[in-house]
Amino acid sequence: MAGYGIWQSRFNKSSEDYFLAGRNLPWIAAMFSIVATETSVLTFISVPGLAYRQDWFFLQLALGYIFGRILVSIFLLPAYFTGGISSIYEVLGARFGPAIQKTASGVFLVTRVLADGIRFLAVAVIVQIITGWSLAGAILLIGIITVIYTILGGIRTVVWVDSFQFILYLAGGLITIIFVIANLDIGIGQAFTQLSTAGKFQIVHWGWNLFQEPYLFISAVVGGILLSFASHGVDYLMVQRVLGTRSLSAARKAMVGSGVFVFIQFFIFLLAGSLIYLFLEGANFTADREFPTFIANYLPVGLRGLLLAGVLSSAMSTLSSSINSLASSTIMDWFGKSTSIKLSRYASLFWAAVLIGIAMIFDEGDNAIVVVGLQIASFTYGGLLGLFLLSKMKRRFTSVSLISGLLASFMIVFVLKASGLAWTWFILIAVSANFIITYGVDLTINAIRSTRAG
Repeated sequence: MAGYGIWQSRFNKSSEDYFLAGRNLPWIAAMFSIVATETSVLTFISVPGLAYRQDWFFLQLALGYIFGRILVSIFLLPAYFTGGISSIYEVLGARFGPAIQKTASGVFLVTRVLADGIRFLAVAVIVQIITGWSLAGAILLIGIITVIYTILGGIRTVVWVDSFQFILYLAGGLITIIFVIANLDIGIGQAFTQLSTAGKFQIVHWGWNLFQEPYLFISAVVGGILLSFASHGVDYLMVQRVLGTRSLSAARKAMVGSGVFVFIQFFIFLLAGSLIYLFLEGANFTADREFPTFIANYLPVGLRGLLLAGVLSSAMSTLSSSINSLASSTIMDWFGKSTSIKLSRYASLFWAAVLIGIAMIFDEGDNAIVVVGLQIASFTYGGLLGLFLLSKMKRRFTSVSLISGLLASFMIVFVLKASGLAWTWFILIAVSANFIITYGVDLTINAIRSTRAG
C-alpha cells in the first residue's frame, strides 16, 4: 500500500489533485470508499455481535440510510457541484460569509478529531484482542502504514485502497458464513429453521414507545434517514469522495449506491453473527467480543489471517479517510485553494499525528471518554445540517444569529441525551432548534436595529 501511494503521487500536481483526485474518480470507486470509510472496525465487530445477542433489527436503520442518501442527492449535492467548490463549507461561505464557513469547518475538524481519534483507539483494542499485540504496538503499526500511503498518494490512493479494503473485509464476512455452514453438525435448512424459530431473523420491531426505544420500526427508519442525510450531506469526510467524481450524476450514483451496499454489508455480517450463535451454541460473552473470540479461537490459521486483514483494512480505511479530509478542510477553508502540495502533505502529517496521539494518550479504561468520543458526531450533525438548510432560505441572516442557532443545537443534544430520549430523534430536534433560535435571534437583532434607527 505504501508503494501504491508512492506510485500514485506522480499524478498530484496541485492541492486539488491531492484532495479531489483531479475530479476524475470513477463513481464505483467513490461508492466503495464511502462504505469503507463509514465502516470502522467497531461496525465490523459490533454488527455480528448484535445478531448473536438479539436479531436483525439493525436493518431497519440501514433501510433509513438509503432514503437519507437519496435526500442528500436531491437537496445538497447539486449545490456542491455548482461553481467548482473544493470544500462543502464554501457553500456556507458564499451564502453567509467567511466567518460562518470557518465556523462550520472548525466544527467539522473538532468533531472528526475527537470521534476518529477515540474510534482509532477502540479499533486498536479489537486488534489487540485478536492478535495479542500490545495496545501501543497496534496503534503505531496501523497508524504508520496508513500515514505513509495517505500522505504520499492523497485522496486518489485513499479511495482506491478503500475500495480494495472494502472488498477484503466483505469477503471476510462471506468466508465466515461459508466456514460456519460447512462445520455445523446440521444441514443449512435445519440451521435456518432453528434460527428462525429462535427469532434470530426478526427485522421489524413494532411498538409505540417511539421516543424511548430507538429501534422500533418508525424511530429506527426515521432516525436512519436523518442520520444519513446529515452524516453524508454535511460531513466533509463522506462528501469529499463524491466531490472527486466526474459529474453530479456520478456523485449521485456513488451516494445512493453506498446506501445499498451498506444494507448488503449489514445483511452479510448479521447473517454471520446469527450463524456463529448457532455454532457456539449461544455461549455468553462480553458484548462485542463474540466475533473476535470466534476469529481468534475457532478459525484455522489461514482464514484467521484473512479475517485479521479484514479487521486491519476497516481500521486503516477509516483512519486514512479522516487524515485526508481533515487536511483538505484545513487547507481549503483556512488557507485557500492555491496552497502547494507540500503544505497539503504537512497538514496531513499534522492531523495524522493528532489522531495517533489521541489514541496513545487514552486507554480502554477511559470508558466515559471513549463513549463521548464515539458519540461526538451526534452532537454536531444536526447543527451543521441546519446551517446548510438555512443557506437555502432567501433571508439574509446575521453571523450572530447563525452561530447562536448552531451552538443552541449542540446544547440541546446534550440535554436530550440526559433526558433519555431515543438518539434517533436527536438530529430532527437539533435542526428544529437551530431554525427556531436562528430566526428568533435574527428577528431580535433586526428589531433592535430598527428601534435604534428610528
